[in-house]
Amino acid sequence: MSLLDSTERTSARTLWRGGRVLSPTHPAATALLTDGDRIAWIGDETDAPAAGRTVDLEGGLAAPAFVDSHVHLTGTGAALIGLHLAGLPSAAVVLERVDSFAASLPADGIVLAHGWDETAWDDPAPLTSEALGKAAGGRLAYLSRTCGHTGVAAPRLLAEHPELAALDGYDPSGLLTRAAHRAARATLNAAVPLSQRLAIAQAGLTHAASLGIAAIAEMAIPNDADPLTEAEFSGLVKLGREPGNPAVYGWWGELRATEKARDLGAHGSGGDLSADGSLGARTAFLRTPYADEDTLGAQYLTASDVAAHLRDAHRFGLSAAFHAIGDGAIAAVLDGLDRVEAEIGLDAVRHARHRIEHAELLDAQLIARMVHHGVHASVQPAFDAAWGGPDGMYAARLGRDRALAANPLSRLAGVGVPLAFGSDSPVTALDPWGGVRAAVRHWNPVSRLPMAAAFAAATRGGWRALGIDDSGSLVPNTRANFTVWDLTGTGLPDLSDPDAPEPECRLTVAEGSLVYTRA
Repeated sequence: MSLLDSTERTSARTLWRGGRVLSPTHPAATALLTDGDRIAWIGDETDAPAAGRTVDLEGGLAAPAFVDSHVHLTGTGAALIGLHLAGLPSAAVVLERVDSFAASLPADGIVLAHGWDETAWDDPAPLTSEALGKAAGGRLAYLSRTCGHTGVAAPRLLAEHPELAALDGYDPSGLLTRAAHRAARATLNAAVPLSQRLAIAQAGLTHAASLGIAAIAEMAIPNDADPLTEAEFSGLVKLGREPGNPAVYGWWGELRATEKARDLGAHGSGGDLSADGSLGARTAFLRTPYADEDTLGAQYLTASDVAAHLRDAHRFGLSAAFHAIGDGAIAAVLDGLDRVEAEIGLDAVRHARHRIEHAELLDAQLIARMVHHGVHASVQPAFDAAWGGPDGMYAARLGRDRALAANPLSRLAGVGVPLAFGSDSPVTALDPWGGVRAAVRHWNPVSRLPMAAAFAAATRGGWRALGIDDSGSLVPNTRANFTVWDLTGTGLPDLSDPDAPEPECRLTVAEGSLVYTRA
């Protein structure tokens, strides 16, 4: 190596010093050196190699950055900068917010919002189509429930789009589920220009970086009623390649469309490819009926559908993922895996690292089958925090016993099912430490994870579920994805203590680039 080459390499390096580094190989480290997008060295700062740039960690703790394994990025940005209905106490307050927002719009403006949750309302009076139309000033309007699987359409939307009446899940009251819900939402979303969507998504990415998130898995839900979905998806993936942003790994949720997914820039095939719906909407597919309604929910994919999608994914070399919440839906996904295993062999199935998104209702047999196939569980602990427990929405839908058995995190981890944590934002907010806290404080003590296991699922687990093995742990010759936290101790906080504050982010580094600094 010439002197010039050595000088150029030194100038490309950054020394992050003056703190502590959470590293399994260097537990006493006070510094790390990055060279491009890799960690080149970790150790005591007094022994650090030469670098062209130095960053003072100011006593903070450098730890592996978070990965949010299930996000809807444009919806996340919209919840941050637009009309968002989460946490409101009644339909009346929801309508007040809609009225105020609509007043700021032009006469031809559209009201499209998300987040209402009637199970948390003090006043049980329902949200009606007529009241929504009035609050929206007669505009086209649609409000999705927090689960994203049902919503309320204003009268004008129903009148101007009579094709909705022919779809599964349509109700003349304006409360739509299933295909009618998806089409109504996509019809209004189609009016939003691509540039505006990407600007909204950028707000979500910027916020993610401020929370210590270095990568997100984007779960696209294509719909024929929105012709810009493909361009939006490719645009989101490109946003994640910009040096100032967290990475975006896209999953294209269309059945048997892996070649298209690959051409659009997808990392995986499926994702929010729904085998069922949600518990809140009573469309999660169960093997025994709901406690509060005589229904098993909705089965959107059969085992034959799943097997066909898996064959397509293996043909083009992408991992597959399926949205499956209920035990009936999870069984259908595993039945599909059984069929494909018989054709291509177990090793090929395991090597692909297929995923089940959500995986909330599981028994020992289903868990054992996940282990057998090497399936990763992409789960949302915040769901249990929000709707679990003996008196929560899950208990109302399922009964107390099934509700407390939901989201069995420790049972999954204990037998070797790899876990990856996500938020499903905007269903629940981007909040990685909140997800870790929810896992260590699960409503059912039997299902709780130790702090180290929960943190690993929120960091390293996300990378493993993406098929990326050289990230998620701070050791030399791995990807430089880390966050510096305001932590004065020598390790992670104990979030099993309800009074323990969540750490604050000082800076976030993704693939060697600084994507957030509090300064």
